[in-house]
Amino acid sequence: MENKIDLVEFQKNRCSVNDIFDKKEGESVEIAGWVYDTRALGKIKFLVLRDLTGSVQVTAFEKAVSPEIFSSLDKFSRESVLYIRGKIKDSKQAPGEKEIIPEEIIEIAGSKEVPIDVSDFSKTELPKRLDYRFLDLHRKKIQAIFKIESTIMQAFREFMVNDVDAMEAAFPSIIGSSSEGGTELFKAKYFDKEVYLSQSCQLYKQMVACSMEKVFSIFTVWRAEKHNTVRHLNEARQLDFEMAFADEFVVMDIMAKALEYIIKKVMEVNFKELKVLEVELKIPESKYITFAEVKELMVTENIHMGEDDLSTDAERKLGELYPDTIVFVHDWPICGKPFYIMPKGDGLSRGFDAIYKGMEITSGGQRVHIPEILEKQLEERDLDLKDFEGYIDSFRFGAPPHAGWGIGLERITMLLLNLKNIREVVLFPRDRDRTTP
Repeated sequence: MENKIDLVEFQKNRCSVNDIFDKKEGESVEIAGWVYDTRALGKIKFLVLRDLTGSVQVTAFEKAVSPEIFSSLDKFSRESVLYIRGKIKDSKQAPGEKEIIPEEIIEIAGSKEVPIDVSDFSKTELPKRLDYRFLDLHRKKIQAIFKIESTIMQAFREFMVNDVDAMEAAFPSIIGSSSEGGTELFKAKYFDKEVYLSQSCQLYKQMVACSMEKVFSIFTVWRAEKHNTVRHLNEARQLDFEMAFADEFVVMDIMAKALEYIIKKVMEVNFKELKVLEVELKIPESKYITFAEVKELMVTENIHMGEDDLSTDAERKLGELYPDTIVFVHDWPICGKPFYIMPKGDGLSRGFDAIYKGMEITSGGQRVHIPEILEKQLEERDLDLKDFEGYIDSFRFGAPPHAGWGIGLERITMLLLNLKNIREVVLFPRDRDRTTP
């Protein structure tokens, strides 16, 4: 290798930083990564190189390396990308007791002065870090968050396929009318029509479940609410599930088992990342409680909540009263649930919310599969039946009872990792003020 790297050959020979610590003294290695730090102490110079697996010290003794390598070692700017070929040397003074004596160094890509602190103890405020998210991703803690979030998605898929025998589906993001009856939709121009970005895959997953029984999806949703909170996004991902021949209690049980599987998988796969983030996970228990019982409980706790919804304070109090527990609040007032939730009588519904660590992570329930009930509930909410004609008609051809839920991917990640702002767990967040990078 002279002035450029043959990437095909490099990938054959490449050694990750993590692998270096299993090598013996004198072995030759080829590594590539980002400059984390440099130091010069007279006739010895040090460079710390970082890749996705860790960091390693590169040490140059003036008399043991070429003049070119020695003079350049402390000249590389932080976050520059280097290729280094050299030999392993045992050293009790080096981190991990291994270091590399360089024989060749190639700067693959230089770096300007970084505009944010990308150290493991960054004090740069979140808004500026998000402005330079591509640099923020160089930090171990940020990498740990997204490795864990990746595991959560993979574990959800594994559980649904292997334990539930569900089919993964892809649903449209362009819709002709509201999925949930709300008005907070993003409008878009679709040829000569006005359409909306989907706020839910709800109606589609129901139609699929009524034919194929069990379906799941990791679906992107858009909500046009003009909020600026630490728990809401305008573009988010949901872990969605729908199942035929099921009521709310069947799918609540599946959800509890899904979260148990996901958390166990994160504990097994991401133990290093959890250590970096100083997070200790526990497998949650499950508690079932009616909306009316929660209301009585909040009276004794002097916590205000609405007639048909839980307040933020009520959710937080449930988290305090039942730590490390998924609290399933069921028998919800029908007026507090969307039109597609099955009524139960006496003003109640077969809908539920799941509260975990003091925050709602799921809304779900048994759906309406009887066209006449669906039409009645749409009319009661002043929604135009014509906008839902195809959806209603899908239940006129042998639609069984069915139920489901959707877990907010970013919200569950935020709660598991004890983070305070949901934007921390989104690679490139979208809220009312941010559309870049």
